[in-house]
Amino acid sequence: MATYDPLFETLGLKEWCSEGKSSGPMSMADLLNKTSGGKTEDTSLWDTPFPSMDALNESCAAFPQSRELTKGLEQGFLAIKDSLSLVLDPLTQPLSWFLDGALYAMLNTPWWIVIPVLLAVVFVVTKSWKLVAFVGASIVAMAFIDHYDYAMQTLAIIMVCAFLCVLFGVPIGIAMARSDGLQRIVTPILDMLQTLPPFVYLIPLIFLFSVTESKLYGIAIILYAIVPVIRLTNLGIRLVDKDVIEAADAFGMTPRQKLYKVQIPLALPNIMAGVNQTIMMSLAMVVIASLVSAPGLGVLVLRGIRNLELGVGLVSGLGIVILAVILDRVTKASLARIDVSKEH
Repeated sequence: MATYDPLFETLGLKEWCSEGKSSGPMSMADLLNKTSGGKTEDTSLWDTPFPSMDALNESCAAFPQSRELTKGLEQGFLAIKDSLSLVLDPLTQPLSWFLDGALYAMLNTPWWIVIPVLLAVVFVVTKSWKLVAFVGASIVAMAFIDHYDYAMQTLAIIMVCAFLCVLFGVPIGIAMARSDGLQRIVTPILDMLQTLPPFVYLIPLIFLFSVTESKLYGIAIILYAIVPVIRLTNLGIRLVDKDVIEAADAFGMTPRQKLYKVQIPLALPNIMAGVNQTIMMSLAMVVIASLVSAPGLGVLVLRGIRNLELGVGLVSGLGIVILAVILDRVTKASLARIDVSKEH
């Protein structure tokens, strides 16, 4: 007698449970139970199992097991996979074009053009010769140990994904700041995206897209990294002083004028902080996305793990750290410039 047999008998479900019993050979437990005259040791309260699906199935064969739940989810997803792919493929194809184009440009442009252009961008954004020297020395060091191509691949992916995160994330954050109802809807979605393990992002995408397509890892990176820029944009606009908004209303500004001339400039430090976090999370996800053919330094890290090549893993990991420091310093220096310009 199973633990929860009395429960189903009390509920009057004994006949329903017997309908699910298999006509196949008895299990060893059932055979021993039958040969012993149906006598089984009573389960003590201390050893009573939790009434899980599998535990209830032991008492009622018609009750579904947990594996039936997971199998049902898988079958349901596979049933709509073709329809989802039919809709998502054309919508996400531009992402593959952007990523492939950025990777091609980075790898096929001579280093003596790419490095000066990157340093010029750093100087324009930060106005700091020290930072330019640090970035230049870091890139030269990675190139010296033949990690230049891998570093540029990683940088290209981050630039495309971070740009798209800002392009879509800032408007979503603004819309959330303007609508409490939208904020209540979007916040649980952001919570789920922020707490979901990074590897879980890859599971449904592998079924929807080919591993050879760049958008597979691009979508995973964007979903993982877009959350901070949305949250901090929403927060920054909501923190704008109400007195300033009232003054803008007194001057007869339209909602659009208030947004572009008052709210966004005052919220810009928060937005830039969100951009900084988005870039950092993009870099973290690029390494994990190497599992699904994302190029860059993550490939070397994965090779070091698979082949137990300690040196390869450590050097490529150090390269990722250097890239993270570069991106962090550049975005923070640009944020400091924004704060200084506001004070003046």
